[in-house]
Amino acid sequence: MEEINLEKKPESIFINRELSWLDFDSRVLALAKEKTVPLGERIKFAAIFGSNMDEFFMVRVGSLYDQTLLKNNKTDNVTHMTAAEQIAAITPRVAELQAKCDKYFQHLVTALAAEGYRKVDFAKLSKPQEHFWKTYFQRELFPLLSPQIVDSRHPFPFLNNKDIYYIAQLHTKNEGVSYGIVPVSSQFERVLFVKDGETACFAFVEELIAHYAATIFSASTVTKQCLFRVTRNADITVDEGMMDHDVDFRDVMSELLKKRRKLAAVRLQFWPDAPQEIVKFLRDKLVVPADRCYTQTSPLDSGALFKLAGRISGDGGHTELFYPTARPMQAPAGYDLYTEVRKHDVLLAYPYQSIRPFIKMLLRAGADPDVVSIKMTLYRMASDSQIVNALIAAAENGKEVVAMVELRARFDEQNNIDWSKQLEDAGCTVFYGFDDYKVHSKLTLITSRVNGQYKYLTQIGTGNYNEKTSELYTDLSFITTRQEIGEEASAVFNNMALQRLTSEADTMLVAPLRFKSVLLEEMDRQIALAMQGKPASIILKNNSINDPQIIDKISEASCAGVRVDMIVRGICCVRAGVPGRTENVHIRSLVGRYLEHSRIYCFGSGENMRIYIASGDFLTRNTERRVEVGVRVDDPAIAKKLRGILDLQLRDTVNAREMQPDGTYTKVRPAEGQPPVDSQMAMFGYFQYGFEMAPEKPKAKPKPKTAAAKATAKPVARQHAALRPKRASLLQNLFGRGKK
Repeated sequence: MEEINLEKKPESIFINRELSWLDFDSRVLALAKEKTVPLGERIKFAAIFGSNMDEFFMVRVGSLYDQTLLKNNKTDNVTHMTAAEQIAAITPRVAELQAKCDKYFQHLVTALAAEGYRKVDFAKLSKPQEHFWKTYFQRELFPLLSPQIVDSRHPFPFLNNKDIYYIAQLHTKNEGVSYGIVPVSSQFERVLFVKDGETACFAFVEELIAHYAATIFSASTVTKQCLFRVTRNADITVDEGMMDHDVDFRDVMSELLKKRRKLAAVRLQFWPDAPQEIVKFLRDKLVVPADRCYTQTSPLDSGALFKLAGRISGDGGHTELFYPTARPMQAPAGYDLYTEVRKHDVLLAYPYQSIRPFIKMLLRAGADPDVVSIKMTLYRMASDSQIVNALIAAAENGKEVVAMVELRARFDEQNNIDWSKQLEDAGCTVFYGFDDYKVHSKLTLITSRVNGQYKYLTQIGTGNYNEKTSELYTDLSFITTRQEIGEEASAVFNNMALQRLTSEADTMLVAPLRFKSVLLEEMDRQIALAMQGKPASIILKNNSINDPQIIDKISEASCAGVRVDMIVRGICCVRAGVPGRTENVHIRSLVGRYLEHSRIYCFGSGENMRIYIASGDFLTRNTERRVEVGVRVDDPAIAKKLRGILDLQLRDTVNAREMQPDGTYTKVRPAEGQPPVDSQMAMFGYFQYGFEMAPEKPKAKPKPKTAAAKATAKPVARQHAALRPKRASLLQNLFGRGKK
C-alpha cells in the first residue's frame, strides 16, 4: 500500500507576475476614491488606471496570447503557470477592477456636480438642451463623421487600436440586417464644456455622437446600437531574420511599427447593456473570446478623464481640487554644476530639483575647448528634447558626440527613430546597441584632455534623459569626476559599440554580467554577518521584482535573521511574512503624487554600509536581458542622503501600503497622535541646489494656526499643514546636512 505523506507543504513565497501587476493597478485605482486626495487628482488616478490597463492588455495579455498560439506550454519563471492559465486568472480580476472603476467614476461624477461641474445625461435633456446639442452635433460633428456600412457588398473595416466606434444594427425592407459603424475621430474635442446658468456642464463626445448617430442612417431603421473600443496586441519583437546587416535597423523598426497597428485584437470594451447580437457580431469578426469582452459605465478611453481634469484645472479658481503647486527647485544664481562637480560628487533628485543644471552642464561641456567627446545612452526622450539639442550643439561645435539610441523603447520607437536621424544629420555617431539585449542604461561620459591627460566626468542615473518625466517621476542622478568610475564608464561605452557585454567592473554595476551577481554577493555578506550574530540589514527600493534567484536569496537572508525591507512600487512576485520563508521580509508600495522610479540598493548600516543606485529593477528582463548600469556610492555625504531617502520612505504614512502575508496590501496609517508623513512632499524641504556653497539660513518657525482656521480647512490642506511644522526637525534627524 502506498504510504500517504500528511506533512503540510510549505506555503509558496511566489506571486504570479501578471496578477501582481493587477494588484499594483488596484493600488492606483484606490487613490481615485481616497478622500484625502483632492478631487481633480482622483480623476487623474482613475485615468491612470485606465491607461495602465490599456498597456497591460497591449503588452502583457498580448504576449500571453502569442504564447497560446505556439502551444509550447511555456510557463512563467516563478509560479510556473502556462499562458492559458494566466489569462484565465487575469480575466475575472480585470472584470472586478473594472467594476470598481465604474463605481468610483460615479462617485467622482457626483462629487463634481457638488463643485459645479455636471455631467450631461443625454437621456434626460430638456427641450432647450436637446435643441442646443442637436444643433452642435449637426454643425460641428456631422460634417466630419465617416460612417461605414457592413453587409454582403461592404467588408468589415479595419478598426484602429484604442479608437472608439459607434455601431448600429440596421434593418431595411429590401436588404435585411446590416451594420453601420461610425469612427469617433481623434480630431474631435473629447470633452465638451458648456455653461448652463451657474453650472458648467461637460459631455463626452462619443456619448453625444451615440445620441444622434441614428440620424446618419436615415434610409435604414436602427434597431440596436452601442459604443465600443478595441485593444490590439502591441508586443512586437525584432525577428532575427530581419536583422540583416545590410538593412538599416531604423527601417526594420519602422516596418514593425506598421505591423503593430494590425496585430490581433485582445480586448473589447462596450457600453453598458450592449446588445448581445452586436457583441457576438464584433467578437466573431475580431476573434475575441467572451471573457475578454468588458462592459463599463466609465469612459471607454480614460484619456477623456485626463482631458476633464485638465479643463477643470485650466478654469482657475479651483485650486482646492488639485495638489498644491510644487515645482522643481531651480538652482540659485551662481550655481554651476559643471564647476561644482569638480570639487565633489553631486547627487541630483528629480522632481525636487530642476533638470536644467544638468542641461546647462551639457551645453558648457559642448563649448569647453578641453572637451573632446560626449557619450550618452538614450532610451526615452522628450519630443522637444533640450538634452538631445545640447548634444547636437556639441557636435556642431566640433566635439565627438556618440549616442547609443535604443530604438526598441516600447511606444517611444518612432520618437527615437526621429531623434536618431537628427543626431546623425548633425554629425553625431549613432549606434543601436545589441541584437539580443535592450540598452536601458542611463549613462553619460564627458571626456576632456587637460595637460596631455584625459579626465572624465560621469553621470549615472535611475531615470531617462527626459525633461517632461523629470517633473513627474522621482529619480536620482549621480555625477562624479572620479577617474576610476570614468574609466569603467568608458569601457562600458566601448563594449556597447563593439557588441560586447561588460564582464569586469569594480565600482559600477553593469547588467547582465556584473549586476545581479554583485548584489547577490552583497546579500551574502549580510547573511554571513547575521549568522555570526552581528547586525545585518538589507533595504531594496525599485519598481518591480520577479527574478527567482534574487527572491530565493531574499528568503535565505530572512531565514538567517537578516531584516529585509523592500520598497517596491509595482510588480512584486515575492510574498512577505510567510512562516519559515520570509518572516523577516517587510514589503511596502508607495503610490502617490509622483511616480516612484528611483532604484536604491542598501546593504548594512553605519560605517559598513554599501549603497548603490541603478537603472535596473529586479525583473529577470533587467537582470539578464538588458544592459543596465548602476554605481556604488562611496561619498559619505551622498551615501547618507540616499539612506535618508530610504528611512523616510519606510516611515511614510500617506503614500504607503504594506503587503500582508496573503499578498494583499493595506494602507499604512500614522500612529495615534502622530502627524502623517508624506515622504514625497518632505523631499522638497531637503533637496536643494547650492547646499555645498553656503550654510543654510535658519528658517523661522511657522505661526500656529488658530482653532477657527483648522476647523475650516479642507482635509488635504490639514494634511499638508500637519506636515509643515514637523518637517524641519524630521529632515534634520533623518538626513543631517551634506558637507563640502
